[in-house]
Amino acid sequence: MVRDGYFYGAGCLLAAVIVAWLAAWPYAVPLVLLAAFFLWFFRDPERQIPTVPGALVSPGDGKVTDVSVVASGATSPGSRRNRISIFLSVFDVHVNRSPIAGVIRDVRYQRGKFLNAMGAHSAEENEQNIVTVEGDGRTVVFKQIAGLIARRIVFNLKVGDRVACGQRVGLIKFGSRVDVLFDCDAAIQVKPGDRVKGGATILALLPVVRPTTQPVHAGGAGETEAD
Repeated sequence: MVRDGYFYGAGCLLAAVIVAWLAAWPYAVPLVLLAAFFLWFFRDPERQIPTVPGALVSPGDGKVTDVSVVASGATSPGSRRNRISIFLSVFDVHVNRSPIAGVIRDVRYQRGKFLNAMGAHSAEENEQNIVTVEGDGRTVVFKQIAGLIARRIVFNLKVGDRVACGQRVGLIKFGSRVDVLFDCDAAIQVKPGDRVKGGATILALLPVVRPTTQPVHAGGAGETEAD
């Protein structure tokens, strides 16, 4: 369980005890139920991380709402990337995980609105955390996007940190959205309407970039041909 669950849960239970002492125990029942909800909401189950070469895993639990090709932005004018959007309801696990293994190259927090996370404009206008991960010759961007209810985005790493595929990196509290942007030569494995699990579901397969090898010549560098 995420530490926040104990914090919220303990607070509600303490309030329930005070209410039961000052009034009567039936008045404390809603607070006990709220404490149980917080403990359940901040659950953090273990996941079996795929070991398939080139696997790009889901950064969160939820429902795939969009699979499309979009402009990559001002950093690469004219280029386009695949985008997979995933909506997290209040009933989903909200722990976020890295879609690939690599190095955190950029973390940029963008203030904005709190529109419905399922809306088409939320990806650009909502408050969000934009993370760039580089690994195995590939660069993948994923966004933690706030929604109507979500008011806090947590990201636990910093630029320069190494991260494993499927590693826990943060969470979004109480309903939200995550977007993943990656190269168009990837083989997408999901479609709108699919349910995915963070760190466990493969969203796409990125072509494996193999290192180039130099040809091997017979003989050492200091050898000469005999007369």
